Amino acid sequence: MRRSVLVAICLVVGLSLFSGLAFAADGNYRFGYVVQDLGNQFWVTVAQGIKDRCEELGIEVTVLDARTDPARQLAITEDLLQRGIDALLISPWDSDSGGTCVEAANRAGVPVVVVDIGVSSGEIVSLVVSDNYGGGKLAGEYAVALTGGEGEAAHIQCQLGYKLLQARGDGFTDAAEAGGLKIVARQPADSQRSLGMTVMQNMLQAHPNIKVVFCENDEMALGALEAVRLARKENQVKIIGFDAIADALQSIKEGGLAGSVAQQPYEMGRIGVDTAVKYLQGEEVPETIYVPVQLITRDNVDEFLK
Repeated sequence: MRRSVLVAICLVVGLSLFSGLAFAADGNYRFGYVVQDLGNQFWVTVAQGIKDRCEELGIEVTVLDARTDPARQLAITEDLLQRGIDALLISPWDSDSGGTCVEAANRAGVPVVVVDIGVSSGEIVSLVVSDNYGGGKLAGEYAVALTGGEGEAAHIQCQLGYKLLQARGDGFTDAAEAGGLKIVARQPADSQRSLGMTVMQNMLQAHPNIKVVFCENDEMALGALEAVRLARKENQVKIIGFDAIADALQSIKEGGLAGSVAQQPYEMGRIGVDTAVKYLQGEEVPETIYVPVQLITRDNVDEFLK
């Protein structure tokens, strides 16, 4: 696992909130984790953090993959609730479908901790989330630095309906426009690499003078990079992603992607477990727990590859 100052900050956040959890959880707890897509490196890492922390605390955990399907997401949530769990952790496909799952857990009397993706309805114990607006702002400021604040920019979104991911776009837009960039294209690519490539190809055809692109996750950024390479515009178009997955870090090191905003998915998973345990033990937990983010460029990528 890579090490950096950011990891240390996240550990401090976790320790300050959950300093009393250096023990096996009482009560033989059973947790369930519903994750939107284990085909995405980011969610694999969140799930690993959850599994590792549960093992450390003596908690039985079941991880189920929604495979990007909201209907399946609800079905597997209901299955977990019927099996009998003490707490549900969920990273839903979108805010609305996530709310439906939370409402099901509410009816079953099962507390819910949401990891990274906010929900539009239902009652939750806590939301563990990155500073998405701040991360988008970092990307927008970097886009301005890369271009001198002149020219056209584009924005490739994840699937629409994510309140927290919209904050990434808002942060980018505010910083980019304040710095002088003109955002000429904005389109979703559903968090997928292949669609990121297709969307980028369409954007370049409609707006051949684009100089910088912000993608709300790295999978789409890597797809966009392929489109830029096929168009032979690597020297013109700079691409910034979000998540700092392994493939993106390697691309940054090799001069492909210009940068990515790093989250801490492993720590987010661990903190989600700790939050649920604290709640079950009758202790107060924050409604929202923000995990720090950091901009990664070629200048500091080696710190994250260690």
